[in-house]
Amino acid sequence: MSRRPKIRLTLIDRKGPCGCHRGHKVGDSFDFDTERGKLCPMAMHVAFPYIDILRYGGNIPNQPEGTAVFCCPDVDTINVFKIEKVED
Repeated sequence: MSRRPKIRLTLIDRKGPCGCHRGHKVGDSFDFDTERGKLCPMAMHVAFPYIDILRYGGNIPNQPEGTAVFCCPDVDTINVFKIEKVED
């Protein structure tokens, strides 16, 4: 049985006028399997479909293979995250 690839989420930009209410800053990185509880629940809600697609062999249109970029839904913050499938 093959192992699922690891998933890393990294905060790469902030577009909104306010800081993150959860305290995330550009450059923060999270391992999905061991640190997902540290990630803002609103961002995780948006990230999960992308994670599922990447982890199980799919790709996101107009994104480099094994990656996805998405924004958190907080209009005052608009943190931009990058998801990467990490192959061992």
